[in-house]
Amino acid sequence: MKLEEELKELIVDALMLEDTSATEIDSEEPLFVEGLGLDSIDALELAMAIDKKYGVRIKADDEANKQIFANVKSLAAYVGQHRAA
Repeated sequence: MKLEEELKELIVDALMLEDTSATEIDSEEPLFVEGLGLDSIDALELAMAIDKKYGVRIKADDEANKQIFANVKSLAAYVGQHRAA
């Protein structure tokens, strides 16, 4: 659960979401289109922030990106599995 909270903070900070606080983000709410309404540029910025903070590289052409970035819960699961120890 702690990783989800960290990722919510990272999303708000990295994407400069001035009108959204980390506590307002639902872990199961979609990140793209509906939900937070992020776009592909946001995905790139978020992927870079995750790489910098957790050492987890998410390739732009990865076929699993739609599932990885589905919501905070799926993103936390992916980062948790792949982060540098």
